[in-house]
Amino acid sequence: MSIEKVRDYFRPLGREGDILEFPVSSATVELAAQAVGVIPARIAKTLSFLVEEHCVLIAAAGDAKIDNSKYKAFFHTKAKMLTPEQVSAFTGHAIGGVCPFANPEGVKTYLDVSLKRFDTVFPAAGSGSSAIELTCGELEEYSHSLGWIDVCKSWQENP
Repeated sequence: MSIEKVRDYFRPLGREGDILEFPVSSATVELAAQAVGVIPARIAKTLSFLVEEHCVLIAAAGDAKIDNSKYKAFFHTKAKMLTPEQVSAFTGHAIGGVCPFANPEGVKTYLDVSLKRFDTVFPAAGSGSSAIELTCGELEEYSHSLGWIDVCKSWQENP
């Protein structure tokens, strides 16, 4: 089970107990925000793309949308989201529980700057009914991201 992989991932960091599990679904930004009790923008959704036959994950604020021109300028290709089957095959996580942690080697993770306006954010933790509260610095460290990028739009209208 994917949440167990994430729990195992966080155990050496002493953070496995910080994983929140909900009796309700948190598989969408709106449901996660309700489960956690925060505004949707503070949910760090993890979007999955195919770039040169490799999986690229982008964690972005819940109110952000991919800006196709920014994406193409950064990745030098058109944004192509993975199918649910591809997501599971590449990451081991099912849609709704995809997160920037405990992913197989070769999966590249980036963080969108749309998250930086919050002290803490809530990415999923491997299942469609889980999350973990992290600072942006912790998210960067624990995700082993390749860095902060600016490939989203629509979030600037929201405080």
